[in-house]
Amino acid sequence: MPAVTKETLRAFLHDSLPDGEAAEVERQLRDDAKLRAQFEQVRLEEDRGEHSVGAIWRRDHISCPSRDQLGGYLLQALDQDLIDYLEFHLTVVGCSFCSANLDDLKQKQAEAAATTKTRRKKIVNSSAGMLKDVTKPA
Repeated sequence: MPAVTKETLRAFLHDSLPDGEAAEVERQLRDDAKLRAQFEQVRLEEDRGEHSVGAIWRRDHISCPSRDQLGGYLLQALDQDLIDYLEFHLTVVGCSFCSANLDDLKQKQAEAAATTKTRRKKIVNSSAGMLKDVTKPA
């Protein structure tokens, strides 16, 4: 792995590194006192509130879609341009914030599907005896 930079440490701090890189940075932090001091400096800068456009953009997730848009993406119920942007944001940019949000929505959708199936079955079973047989003459 190349040398750990301040940007890498910021990404590590914000949990936005891929798992393999994050593990390597963590290993290096354990082994290198100088790197730990640099990491502490990065944390202090973050606590102080860096006010560059890039820092504000990353901190406030300016380019991230809303949860409603992610839900629409999951249902494929958006304009194609927005779907294309969301796929780029999730796969190319690799936004961990939005990926976690999307994973949560997928989990909720799966839970809702199971609940809906059970509810429908109960309704059919409870009303089966109440339905008229339309094939028999009255």
